[in-house]
This record gives sequence, structure tokens and C-alpha cells, in this order.
Amino acid sequence: MTAVPESPAALTSFDLDRAWGVHPSVAVRPEPFGALLYHFGTRRLSFLKDPTLLSVVTTLADHPSARAALAASGADVTQQRRLARALATLASTEMITERTEASR
Repeated sequence: MTAVPESPAALTSFDLDRAWGVHPSVAVRPEPFGALLYHFGTRRLSFLKDPTLLSVVTTLADHPSARAALAASGADVTQQRRLARALATLASTEMITERTEASR
């Protein structure tokens, strides 16, 4: 993934136990290398080169929390830590957003 977090605080404020999903203004386009995420509001691009991360991102809405999505991915603990950092970066760039009760 190539997105850079807005700030170190953004990484520490990401809550794995909350419900997350792809931002409504983001399109996920499969590519041979993984996927391209494009935010129509901010005009930002992110590249997902890890198939497990792509799977987690595209199934976030199917799980009650980001932690549950990571567990369902089959990733081991070390991989889950790396994926959690990537999710935090995606959240800081508004590619994924916390789901509210209304959007669940």
C-alpha cells in the first residue's frame, strides 16, 4: 500500500473493535497487482498489493469489527498486526470509514 498516514496519532486512534467499511465515495477496482482504491471526494489513490489486505478491506462491511474481519482472513498474529497498520493508514486517508448504526 502506498498511502501515507496523516499523522502518527491517526495510527494510534484506529480502533480494531469498531465496525469499518469502504467509504461510500471510494471505488475498489481489481487490478493484476491487487486493487486500486480511488476516493472521488479527495481524489486520492491507494494501491493494495497484498491479496489478504484486499480481502479484509472488501469484507469489512460483512463483519462486526475490523478485528473480526482480520480474524476471518486467516492471517496469523504477525500478519494481523501489519494489516491493522495498513487499515489505520486507509482510515487516516478516508479510504475506509467507521460504520454507524444506520449504515450497518
